[in-house]
Amino acid sequence: MSTPVSVEGIDGVKSLVGEELGPSDWIEVTQEAVDTFAEATGDHQWIHVDVERATEESPFGGPIAHGFLTLSLTPLVLPRLVEFTGFSMGVNYGTEKVRFPSPVPVGSRLRARAVVDQVTDVPGGVAVQVTLTFEVEGGTKPACVATIVVRHLV
Repeated sequence: MSTPVSVEGIDGVKSLVGEELGPSDWIEVTQEAVDTFAEATGDHQWIHVDVERATEESPFGGPIAHGFLTLSLTPLVLPRLVEFTGFSMGVNYGTEKVRFPSPVPVGSRLRARAVVDQVTDVPGGVAVQVTLTFEVEGGTKPACVATIVVRHLV
């Protein structure tokens, strides 16, 4: 498993601006994960959950993961890239921009890289804007590029 970069407190976080973190370890995207995500979200579109039909009819040659499944891996991969210490908590604040430039075939592996874009003082802590780029092993374009905002409170 990759070792995350560790930073302490507000000054530590600010020192990361402009730095690329990662890549994370690879994560296999299984049909079971896709089916579980479909159950949780109600998105049962056949390109995700009907393996036979997706293999026969889809332009992707088989089932693909939901784009939002890829994005939902953020809480899994971000702590593998960076460890924030000296805060009482971190909370997801939102996203600025999310794109899904290429599909994630079921059975493929994903990993992520992150760049800390900016750190802004907010009452009680900082808002950290991070651009995450998820890539598929062997792919030529990213699967997901998302700019997220996390607040870390002291």
